[in-house]
Amino acid sequence: MGWRERIARLLDPGGPGLEAARFTVLDTELTGLDPARDGIVALGAVRMEGGRIRVGETWDALVRPGAVLDERSIVIHRIMPGRVEAAPPIDEVLPAFLAWAEGTVLVGHCVAIDLAFLGREARRLRLPVPGRRAVDTLALYGWLRQRLPAHPALHAPVQATTLYTLARALGAPVAGAHTALGDAYLTAQVLQRLLPPLAEAGVTGLDGLLRVGDPRRQAQGLLPPEGGVAF
Repeated sequence: MGWRERIARLLDPGGPGLEAARFTVLDTELTGLDPARDGIVALGAVRMEGGRIRVGETWDALVRPGAVLDERSIVIHRIMPGRVEAAPPIDEVLPAFLAWAEGTVLVGHCVAIDLAFLGREARRLRLPVPGRRAVDTLALYGWLRQRLPAHPALHAPVQATTLYTLARALGAPVAGAHTALGDAYLTAQVLQRLLPPLAEAGVTGLDGLLRVGDPRRQAQGLLPPEGGVAF
């Protein structure tokens, strides 16, 4: 057994292959980054099966936040207070979203932030807390940069590892406004482009993907040296 096969076996001791895996790639827009006092104003998601983006299977909802929607966050997501006055609260949106995403692996960019807000609301509503199976695209990128620093898909300089700079570096088109559904779709394209180098690095199954894409890796500093974090 060669070294590539031994590494692959360590990374993927078993489990289903990625071609059969079902993902819900999500993004939230928030009133701020403090889960203790801020709230969700939009939730967007798109379904993936293996490396295929199911463009016809999306989730897109505005949410009436329980927190103040001020100018600091409006500058980012451009959602004015008048747009969410008649929107449903997270108490109505979250149960329906969790039912829609049931049985899939949640994916996001810096997804720990999204999961913190969704988890807080799920616990309050006594719903299953999402994120037991989750993958962070930033954690995947950091891991790949360490394992395959000379890979053609990973060589482009990334001054700050935002979703947009990473997408551009990987050749994914970045266009349109900053929206939850738009960012979810862009994150899906990032995951789509990371899957081939992950396979070259020995990650061909869902167990391995969950391991190297664990959102906690991003928090543990497994970022490329030049990487910053932006949401």
